[in-house]
Amino acid sequence: MTIVYNNSVARKPTISPTKISIYLACPVRYRWTYIDDRGRWYMRAKSCYSFGTTLHKVLERFHDEGDVGVSTVGQVVSAYEESWIDAGFRSADEMAEAFGEGLQILERHVQESYEKPSGAKTLFVEKQLKEDMGPFFLAGRLDRVDEYEDGTIEVVDYKSGRETVCEEELKTDIAMSVYQLLLKKKYPDRPVRSRIIALRSGDSAVWQMEPAEMELFENAVRQIGNEILGEDYYERTPVMKALCNGCDFLPLCRKDPSFD
Repeated sequence: MTIVYNNSVARKPTISPTKISIYLACPVRYRWTYIDDRGRWYMRAKSCYSFGTTLHKVLERFHDEGDVGVSTVGQVVSAYEESWIDAGFRSADEMAEAFGEGLQILERHVQESYEKPSGAKTLFVEKQLKEDMGPFFLAGRLDRVDEYEDGTIEVVDYKSGRETVCEEELKTDIAMSVYQLLLKKKYPDRPVRSRIIALRSGDSAVWQMEPAEMELFENAVRQIGNEILGEDYYERTPVMKALCNGCDFLPLCRKDPSFD
């Protein structure tokens, strides 16, 4: 049945890795983030997001073959200065320290990219992929996708706050599994894998889902997506848990008389 509002066809909802992760962690947090407009007034800017977003923007330009103006260390530094986001820092000193760390990260990344060529070409950067899952679209924004000489398609994800990464972390990372699933739908006849790069050290890890694993994961995504869409968020009672400490929405939950 097609639902019509104000003489227009309702848009099919979109489920993303972030939405899945937030819902699994706390359905009440999902309510304040995506359902109840009151939540937006409690969202605070965070320095870690500003830092990570800045690095992602610069790396997007560096790995974009169409952006010829950001290919050397000097050009990357200039792009970094232009792209810097200063929201969420508690002091000028904290921001200056973060800026210096970001500069070192980018300089090392550029140097290693030229010293250790991967034998792959970049197909696209910062691209959103969507797959129709029936009741909803599954969508993910991929930092970078590379193609290797043997035909393998690899999604690369940058982690600005990590020093190390291992294969086990990829296996439990919802976003990386979603990215593999989306890429496999786009390239069904090609091997698909995912890589996380810990930007603070350059350490990386690779993982490829087996066909049976991907099938199980796809079924799980369909199930959790339907659960997210069918949830009655206004009937959810907030429950105190470890992740409440530091949550932007804690003041809202405390207003609920049943919150404990």
